[in-house]
Amino acid sequence: MRRLLVATLATALTLAGTGVAAQAHQKAAPSPGGPGIGDNYYPDYGNSGYDVSHYDIRLRYTPATDRLTGTTTILATATQDLSRLNLDFVLDVSSIQVNNRPATFAREGDHELVVTPARTVAKGGALTIVVQYSGVPSSKVAAGYTAWIRTPDGALAVGEPEIAWWWYPSNDHPSDKATFDVSVSVPDGVEAISNGVQPRPPVRETLGYTRWSWRSLKPQATYLTFLTVGQYDVTTDTTADGSPVYNAYSQLLPQDFRYAAQASVERTAEITDWESTLFGPFPFEARGGVVAPPNTLTFALENQTRPNFSAGFFRRGSNTSVIVHENAHQWFGDSVSVRNWQNIWLNEGFASYAEWLWSEKNDEGTAQEIFDYLYATYPDDAAIWTTAPADPGVAELFGDAVYDRGAMTLHQLRLAVGDDDFFEILRTWTAQHRYGNATTEEFTALAEKISGKDLDALFQAWLYTPAKPVVAASLARSASAKAPVAPKSWAQISQTHALLHEH
Repeated sequence: MRRLLVATLATALTLAGTGVAAQAHQKAAPSPGGPGIGDNYYPDYGNSGYDVSHYDIRLRYTPATDRLTGTTTILATATQDLSRLNLDFVLDVSSIQVNNRPATFAREGDHELVVTPARTVAKGGALTIVVQYSGVPSSKVAAGYTAWIRTPDGALAVGEPEIAWWWYPSNDHPSDKATFDVSVSVPDGVEAISNGVQPRPPVRETLGYTRWSWRSLKPQATYLTFLTVGQYDVTTDTTADGSPVYNAYSQLLPQDFRYAAQASVERTAEITDWESTLFGPFPFEARGGVVAPPNTLTFALENQTRPNFSAGFFRRGSNTSVIVHENAHQWFGDSVSVRNWQNIWLNEGFASYAEWLWSEKNDEGTAQEIFDYLYATYPDDAAIWTTAPADPGVAELFGDAVYDRGAMTLHQLRLAVGDDDFFEILRTWTAQHRYGNATTEEFTALAEKISGKDLDALFQAWLYTPAKPVVAASLARSASAKAPVAPKSWAQISQTHALLHEH
């Protein structure tokens, strides 16, 4: 009897073992994360296999030599059973630790850093990645150019769609947002400015260096994280709701540029308060702006909480259009970010239409007058008509179709649904996707839901068709023989857009 029991148990254990082995065999082995996050325009930008929650970037930078040394700690979660991961980065790496163990690493392509942890990480497991590095950012070329800009007194890490590669390792795509701590040690008398708030005042270190610290409290895209180093005059204020305002002006600005820049940037709180009445509550913890030295930055960029501006925007005097545009991005582009770069009109078309609304508010030309002028004056074969805003292609990512035709699309939507529904669509959009990512399809679906109208024909004509849409009202106006006159605001708006296209 005992012998029979033992035999039976042995058989059962063998069968059970076979089942366990089969289950183990069926479970997929850990695999490498991908060298791209899936963007159809930039297939090798960003990385799959993990999701970042926080970056801690700690740097020392010497303007005289353009030498940067740093340690970046990345907190992330594995989104698969992960044997290997990629980071986007171009500086020289001395060591990488993953979960407190040394990792091996190698270069692939012009900006991929392939990291193999000592131990695989299970799906849902925590990742702490510590990268130590150094280098001269202005000497590094990737994607065909160097995004890092040296200035006579420092540097500008400002760019779109890529800039992080030159100063911190990252999962470089808008669809993987994170919070940030940026701490930079620079020579005494030099300012180091970044996003968000200052958790502590600048602190003197040994050997003639001062450490500046910045913190971004809300999710932030990697390209919207900036670093500006140089000699700047700083003004501070507080908004009516208690948010800090931090503005900085290069000391290299000629006096006339400086006064024009200050007359514009110092109105940031006023302008964002007005934008809040249209787009919903301001989404971030701080506001402000930075004006770069002349002949350095050639564009403006909506860096989260604190846009950076080329001095060129103010060479003809004050320019509130660019302040309106870049701060409208705090809602459209920064808080609600694109899910992929194809959707860029959701950033630029909306920020451009904000300029039209500002013109309307200040009696310098209604949105309809601006629309009519553009519709009449762009030639039929211009790129604005031959490019579909919803799919402009990489070559036209910052072209007229994305900016001006994007704004024209929104105006046509406003006419079709009425002001009440139009602004309800905008406020609902920024509320539903706050701190997240979204697509054109989601926007058009929301517009139809709120308005209760079938808008397929409108969006097909204005967003998806590479041809000039037919607008009956404008045709009627053109038949009256008089060509539309440029609205008063158009000179400033067109000057602003000419510079904005110089990414």
